[in-house]
Amino acid sequence: MPAKRIFDLTVAPVLLLLALPVLLLTAAAAAVTSPGPVLVRRTRTGLAGRPFGLLTLRTDHRTATGRLLRRSRLDLLPHLFHVVRGEMSLVGPCALPPGHPSATRVRLLVRPGITGLWQIRGRPGLPWEEMEILDLHYIEHHWLGLDLAILARTPAAVLAARG
Repeated sequence: MPAKRIFDLTVAPVLLLLALPVLLLTAAAAAVTSPGPVLVRRTRTGLAGRPFGLLTLRTDHRTATGRLLRRSRLDLLPHLFHVVRGEMSLVGPCALPPGHPSATRVRLLVRPGITGLWQIRGRPGLPWEEMEILDLHYIEHHWLGLDLAILARTPAAVLAARG
């Protein structure tokens, strides 16, 4: 869908630029509070089944910084790089590891997203089966208007999950 990709390429760099100071601060906090690499790479399946290394900030759940990064979802800021590179979209189904039982052919027709229906409807206690249903619903009915609605509701969903 060209309009969706144009939207991603217009918005993601702006978000990345705005988030850069926060990204640098959170990376520094992660580096100072626990040993190991600041970025963690996990293999995920993208559009057409192509694998890519999904970057997240390291979150050591034993540290207050790690818990804060995970709760606030700031550990996901590096995903914006994947949107710019074309491996992800701002909105889409959850990125799954290769070989995951839910990585069906239908799911591979769209780029995985940083956020999606699963993010704004019931996170964090959403059962896997419901998340999968929401992802499939998104794949079958996605359009730019739905993406805008999901993006508008994502900050409130993240804040609600923190409480």
